Amino acid sequence: MAAPRTLEAVKDASHLYEVERRAYHLQRPGFRVAELQLSPTQKVPWHFHNNISDTFYVVEGTMRLFLQEPKEEVILNPGESFVAAPGRPHLVTNGGSASLTFLIMQGVGEYDYVPLV
Repeated sequence: MAAPRTLEAVKDASHLYEVERRAYHLQRPGFRVAELQLSPTQKVPWHFHNNISDTFYVVEGTMRLFLQEPKEEVILNPGESFVAAPGRPHLVTNGGSASLTFLIMQGVGEYDYVPLV
């Protein structure tokens, strides 16, 4: 019988997936706001955060957000937002044929990223 896999949190996940553009607009202890741009083929892989929520706000394009616990799929268009609670696994994909630009507000609490793949 295989031993259970231990999931390790990282403090900086920028090296784990590729995006067209990443910019940090605000970084304070316990809270940050970043802007990400994904091409039609890029994604932010399955992960969760132990202590913080992710609030997504779409600026341009269409976001397809997949969540577990419970299983859910959310489509967001410009001006729409969604909050992924701490501990809830999620995957972010571009749901359109052009670049997706979105803001992600992370906090309040210590940032970590727990990859699931």
